[in-house]
Amino acid sequence: MPAAASPRIFDVVVAGAGPAGLAFAAAVKQALGAGIAVALVDPRPDARDGHLRTVALAEGPRRLIAQVGAWTALAPLAQPIRRMAIYDGRTRDAVRIEQLRFGGEDDEALAHMAFNDDVATALRAAAAALGLETIAAAVTAFAPGRDMAELELGDGRRLRARLVVAADGARSRLRALADVPTVGWDTGQTGMVATIAHERDHEGLAEQHFLPGGPFAILPMRGRRSSIVWNERHADARAIAALAPEDFLRELEYRFTLKLGALSLASRVEAIPFAFRFARRFVADRLALVADAAHVVHPLAGQGLNLGLRDVAALAEVIVERMRLGLDPGDATTLQTYQRARRFDVVSSSLGMDALNRLFANDLTPLRAARDFGLRVVDRLSPLKRLLAAEAAGDGVKAPRLLRGLAL
Repeated sequence: MPAAASPRIFDVVVAGAGPAGLAFAAAVKQALGAGIAVALVDPRPDARDGHLRTVALAEGPRRLIAQVGAWTALAPLAQPIRRMAIYDGRTRDAVRIEQLRFGGEDDEALAHMAFNDDVATALRAAAAALGLETIAAAVTAFAPGRDMAELELGDGRRLRARLVVAADGARSRLRALADVPTVGWDTGQTGMVATIAHERDHEGLAEQHFLPGGPFAILPMRGRRSSIVWNERHADARAIAALAPEDFLRELEYRFTLKLGALSLASRVEAIPFAFRFARRFVADRLALVADAAHVVHPLAGQGLNLGLRDVAALAEVIVERMRLGLDPGDATTLQTYQRARRFDVVSSSLGMDALNRLFANDLTPLRAARDFGLRVVDRLSPLKRLLAAEAAGDGVKAPRLLRGLAL
């Protein structure tokens, strides 16, 4: 299409066809049907990472995925987390003492583990079934106006929309084009991510080991496999990731231990520097930021995508309510309603996870004794454990409708 052609007009354009962008587009299209024109824009809408990165879907986000019609396809590929154990120790400890344990009530899953690729594929199929249009192109310019924003794409096409949603990741191009500043810092840690095969069944147990170099998570996957998220200081992580496979496995065994039998690599190892960062504003003129475009958090509690899907649920509910009343989905009132609903939750959760990571990465003996005592106290306070589990689930009585499994 020539660059001079008239721009196409939509109610909502979503930049980013990852899980958050797909879930938002599907949610509003499902609720409003022919009453809304939505487009997904992404230069690589079918991008995959080869079944490497994983997500622990909390109950609220899982209900959102079910509500938009994607859970039926994803459920057979997802592994329920039945129990979670937290340990505090050192790398070469022969035995680590369990400090805190969570278990699902009435055998309910605490969360569900799935590969990011599988989550995106299921949501992509649900979006396609709803007739959502996907445009394979990058956004190169953004110009908000009084009634609409105009987007220019890398191939010269132009789009106009009453609302633009940035779901284009941690290095959001749209966030930069809208001149939305961010605040944050380097965590000093790099995470190594891989899938590990083992001889014995994990029985749905997830483990979080707090070690001096950073958290080490063992997350159950389908079959006799687990995903690991292994945090170390940057230099140490680079050195370990560069080891030959047999040497890497030897270092892994010190942290994983051999409780599940012999270990082997079932995927490549990828090293990812971790940062803490969030946008100073979650909205700009005609623009709303969701998921990693709005906030990047430490993967300590597996809340990255869960927080992003909470954004999606809140924004979708606001947009659907406004459009049913015949109001503008991208005006300042709408966008401020969304920002008020999400910013405090995101910032408080993010700062809490960053503080927890710093606390447990400190190997001072008095501090270790104090935090272990605190974990054991929490373990014995059932009401507090239920409160923490409910907060992680994100589906309380004041949560957006989609997180409670209700239609918009």
